[in-house]
Amino acid sequence: MTTATDLQQLAEQAGRDLEDASALEILTWAAETFGPRFCVTSSMEDAVVAHLASRAFPGVDVVFLDTGYHFPETIGTRDAVAEVMDVNVITLTPRQTVAEQDAEYGPKLHDRDPDLCCALRKVKPLEEGLTGYDAWATGLRRDESPTRANTPVVGWDPKRQKVKVSPIARWTQADVDAYVAEHGVLTNPLLMDGYASVGCAPCTRRVLEGEDARAGRWAGSNKTECGLHG
Repeated sequence: MTTATDLQQLAEQAGRDLEDASALEILTWAAETFGPRFCVTSSMEDAVVAHLASRAFPGVDVVFLDTGYHFPETIGTRDAVAEVMDVNVITLTPRQTVAEQDAEYGPKLHDRDPDLCCALRKVKPLEEGLTGYDAWATGLRRDESPTRANTPVVGWDPKRQKVKVSPIARWTQADVDAYVAEHGVLTNPLLMDGYASVGCAPCTRRVLEGEDARAGRWAGSNKTECGLHG
């Protein structure tokens, strides 16, 4: 077994070495380095990283968090990805259903304490779901928001003690759009309906002209991240 210290050193070195590498090269490195102990996580906003990873590592595990609050379009995107792409979609669910959570914490916890709701329905299930992996890939991009501006293409996730791969960190929205068009990649239909970032339905709205891509998430609050990425 590789120790956490070894993994951290590996991640930090790879982050430096691969800063200027293409997304496919970064994912190929991850596939060759970690094999089946590498997975992709996807919110099913689009399937760009899953598609890229399937080219580097056919049959790669794609982990999806079903919070119980997703838009139907998001679940449909997940099902389509599982059907047409060379990936193994794994759906994680929280320990409690929405009804069970409502019974314990009261209804609409997402309105009263969104951090707790995210912790219960996203962060904890992902921590448990990543147990069998040494490295995971995300679709984080530096241009999405100020909180993501310093995202390394390969870094260390100290909370989970895993290597975190962000192969499209340097991409812009134009790069994403070009890749989607070139390869016919599946995207969530909500992206064509005014949503720039797609999360749980109660906490996501359409963005207004001039707003950044994440402005529609937890609008009206100071919350900018669900806790999966800091």
